Amino acid sequence: MSYAQPHPRFSVLSNSSLSSGEHLSPASSSRFSLPSVPSINTASTPKPGARPNIYDRPLNKTRTAEVSSAAFAFLFSEVVQYMQKRVSGINDLERRLNTLGYRIGTRVLELMAWRNEAASKAPKRETRFLPALMSIHTHVWRTVFGKAADAIEKSVENSDEYMIIDNDPPITRNISVPRDMSSLSCSSFTAGIVEAVLDGLGFSARVTAHNTPTEQFPNRTTILIKLEKSVLEREEALKT
Repeated sequence: MSYAQPHPRFSVLSNSSLSSGEHLSPASSSRFSLPSVPSINTASTPKPGARPNIYDRPLNKTRTAEVSSAAFAFLFSEVVQYMQKRVSGINDLERRLNTLGYRIGTRVLELMAWRNEAASKAPKRETRFLPALMSIHTHVWRTVFGKAADAIEKSVENSDEYMIIDNDPPITRNISVPRDMSSLSCSSFTAGIVEAVLDGLGFSARVTAHNTPTEQFPNRTTILIKLEKSVLEREEALKT
């Protein structure tokens, strides 16, 4: 039986005259050699003064840690540009930003709940909507953005609508929206975070973001919260 000859661009490192032991031992070939590898001791202790791994750092000690605003702005800008190339319109882009923010919000709520339990002997879980909304306005905003939101308002026309006002959202400071996309609100990402936190606390709602600029605050944003009917009914029952 005849075998096809190897392609001239490939070289044969072994032939049939070599024994099986020679085939399995790279050191027996004169074509190449392997450098000696030092042994790795997985049980070694870190050197004195070495910085601990981020996964080994206690979560409570990262409470006041800050992230570079320039790095955050660059990352979020890349995220928006990436999604912009894969959507069919402004509504689709805002929906994707909202979905991304929702994923972040679930992790923010988990982290805050863990810190609350670790820091308090009797951790408290909010069962009424207004205290929960105040917690989002203050604690969630500080955890994510390093500052509290500016105001909370309740709709005069609709009893199921509440608003969180941020006069200068850090998330949109370095974003320039084109004129043909003037209705775009990149704070839909923030709206997704708020919606995830509310859902996790048991207050189902639809949360959207809207640009409400003023002369003093051109980047002013309103996070509109529209509660589900079941939440309103539960609030009424808890009043009695």
